[in-house]
This record gives sequence, structure tokens and C-alpha cells, in this order.
Amino acid sequence: YFIQSNLRMVTGGLSNPQIIAHLEKSLDYTVFDVKWIPCSARFVVIGSHARGTGALQIFEMGPKELVLSKKYEKKQSLKCCTFGASSLQERHLATGDFSGKMETWDLEKGDMPVYSVKAHSEIVNCIDGVGGLGIGVGAPEIATGSRDGSVKVWDVRQENDPVALMQPKEGEAKRDCWAVAFGNSYTEAERVVAAGYDNGDIKLFDLRTMSVRWETNIKNGVCGLQFDRKDILMNKLVATTLEGKFVTYDMRVQHPKQGFPSVSEKAHKSTIWGVRHLPTNRDVYMTLGGNGSVCLWKYNYPKERTKQDSDGNEMGIAGTVDQIQNVVLGTQPISGFDWSPDKEGLCVCSGFDQTVRVCIVTKLKSL
Repeated sequence: YFIQSNLRMVTGGLSNPQIIAHLEKSLDYTVFDVKWIPCSARFVVIGSHARGTGALQIFEMGPKELVLSKKYEKKQSLKCCTFGASSLQERHLATGDFSGKMETWDLEKGDMPVYSVKAHSEIVNCIDGVGGLGIGVGAPEIATGSRDGSVKVWDVRQENDPVALMQPKEGEAKRDCWAVAFGNSYTEAERVVAAGYDNGDIKLFDLRTMSVRWETNIKNGVCGLQFDRKDILMNKLVATTLEGKFVTYDMRVQHPKQGFPSVSEKAHKSTIWGVRHLPTNRDVYMTLGGNGSVCLWKYNYPKERTKQDSDGNEMGIAGTVDQIQNVVLGTQPISGFDWSPDKEGLCVCSGFDQTVRVCIVTKLKSL
């Protein structure tokens, strides 16, 4: 990684980790998501041109600027992407588009998809992958959530049909699914998908038993979901919402009546578009604000994580959350964010101001 000149400090307080804007690039399309390409100093940006076509571009870090190395234009605008189900050798990017298609791409020859399926009848709002990148066990799978109200799980080795389908029963109202996240994938058999909806519902689908393991409502539309790790016994789940609230759940112990314990925080004074956990420390995460800011947080566990209730049932105890740093990077919502899996503290984010920024977060080892 070539990281030196043009560092611009955008926050004060030298004792805490600093968030430093290193490089930025203005683009001519709306950017919806951004991801580091594993084992490289390059990242991929996806979005929508004004004419309704999809943008897929690859940038690499130069000494003083971000350099466009490849670009492709797709028939449909692209909304979301993940490398989570791809091997480190292939590094195929999975995307969801405005027409409801889910496709995977070889970025070296990205004119035609490697895999393509009409996943949903409406826009694919969200996507997540598991079983790839040398992380965890189990089959490589991709989860998609859509405005059509359904959540589907795909195995790209199986054509056309999803391996799991979660949708409302006939006659039930269809809610817009805004967020999906894999977790609990610590054995070949165990795996869950968490889904967040526009009415504040969060549902936890158990893919082993094919049932709803837990559900709750947090009163505001759920914009983002992420487990702190996908490949361990469920530990924590963070949900971000409209109106500036996010909730951190301790997922180790499920009480038969009260479910999972949680702690809520307010931030950004606007919609929180998403959350991303630091790859090297599962208790540190970044939230993405609708006011153009990012906030760095640290979760602190309680002295005892469980206790017995009056009936003798084990119940969890939520910890606390501390804000470590808060920085305004732009004037429009932060639409996408990704930590580099290879270089601690290196991150890239995208905003609706049509800009991508590479940032550096310092002193993370001190947390």
C-alpha cells in the first residue's frame, strides 16, 4: 500500500483514534456501494448513471490520487454488492440491481456475468455473502432482500432456484426489505440470516431449521444490519435505523420471553445508513450518517453477560457503547463503507455527493 502525501486531518483530539481523509475522487454518477477487492489495493464502486444504466468501476490507489483502472456500464442501475461468497482466487463480485437481478462478475472481464438470475420482481435493496474469502465454513451463499418483501438465499452452483425463500404468507402485507446479514456460520450446518424491514421489523431466519428464530420491532425503518462476525457463534448484531438510532444486540443468550438484550444509542442526528465492524476487532464499528458523517464506536461488555431470572431461565445482559470519534466527510449521506480486510485502519466510503473517499483510521490497536 502506498499511503503518504496529502493527509488531511478532519477531526481533533489527538489521544483518540483519528479519522483522516487521504484521497478522494468526484464521479459523474450516483454511488450506492463500495467494496475493497480482497488481497489488493483496489476497490470497486457501483451505482447508477443519470440515464438509468449501471456503473461498475475499479479504482486503485496512486501516490497522490485515485486512478480509474477499469469501468463497465450495465443495462440496469446497480444497488448493492458483496464479495462474501467468492473464493480469494476468483474474487467474483455479486451485485443486485434495480430490475431485481442478482449477478456475479469476474472483474477482469466484466462485460458478461458469470452467474445471473432474476432474483426478485422488484429492486434488490440489499445483499450479503458468506462461505467465501477463506472465512468460516459451509457452502458459499448469497442473501438478497427486495422491495417485493422477500428474502432469498442463493448458491451460485445451483441455477435459477434459491436454496431458501423467506416471504410473507398469502394475504399478509409485504414490507420493503432494506437490510440482510449472515451470521452464526460456525459449523457446516448452522447459519442464520437477519433481515430488516421498512416498518422496523427485524427477523432472524434459521437456515438449518428453516424457521423464524426470533423477531422484534424497533419502531423505525431498519437501514443496516451486521453481525460482528459471520463465522462464529452469534455474538452481537447491530441494527441502524431512520431518525438517528442504532441498536446493539447481545446474541449469545436468547430469553424465551424477552429475546436478546440490547443497548440503543442516538447518533448523526439523521438516518444511519449502515454499520461496518472492524475486521481486526469485532467490538469496534463505524456507523454511516445521513448528514455526511461517520462515527466510530466501541462496545464494552458487562462484567457478567448472563443472569438467572425469577423462573430460573438464563437471560443476557447488554453492555455499553462509547463513541470514539465523529467526523463529517461530506454534505450528503454516506451510502457505502468498507474496511480493508488486509490493512488495519484503511477504509473507503462513498457518498451521495457523488464522491468516493479513502480514509485512514489511526490508533485502532489502542482500543
